[in-house]
Amino acid sequence: MADEIINRVANSKLVTLDLEDFYPEGKRVMFDIKDWLFEGFVLREKDFRNHVSKFNWDQYQDAYVALTCSTDAIIPGWAYMLLTVHLEPYAKKVVVGDLETLETSVYQDIINDVNIEEYKDKPIIIKGCSNKPVPQNAYILLTNKLKPIAKSIMYGEACSSVPLYKNK
Repeated sequence: MADEIINRVANSKLVTLDLEDFYPEGKRVMFDIKDWLFEGFVLREKDFRNHVSKFNWDQYQDAYVALTCSTDAIIPGWAYMLLTVHLEPYAKKVVVGDLETLETSVYQDIINDVNIEEYKDKPIIIKGCSNKPVPQNAYILLTNKLKPIAKSIMYGEACSSVPLYKNK
């Protein structure tokens, strides 16, 4: 009788977490205010407010928005705050920065809401390689959250994981 092949990974207590599973649907948009500046560099309050009041904000319904200025203009904080006031009824999230900053902020909210009690005293593999834009900071945020309660933390796949942490 041939020896039976046993899948030790499937029978183990390993828990695999894939950050891609947490990826929220919705379009990601970069909102560049340079076109609302005089010659692309000077923010004139009256003109800026005029652009804001006449703009069609509902096109950002359920979107994730990163506010930026692609020129070297100095933008006062109130300008981004004013844009946020107008985006808030439509957008799921608004940040100042690039799309990676946006994704990091989205994942920070998600990871903050993860109930980690089910991972207590368990060996955890945080799956790498994703098809969706999971930012590197998300892996760090998740590792920091899991470290106090996990038996161990690894990165990769069960067949080829990299050990990161082991509770002593």
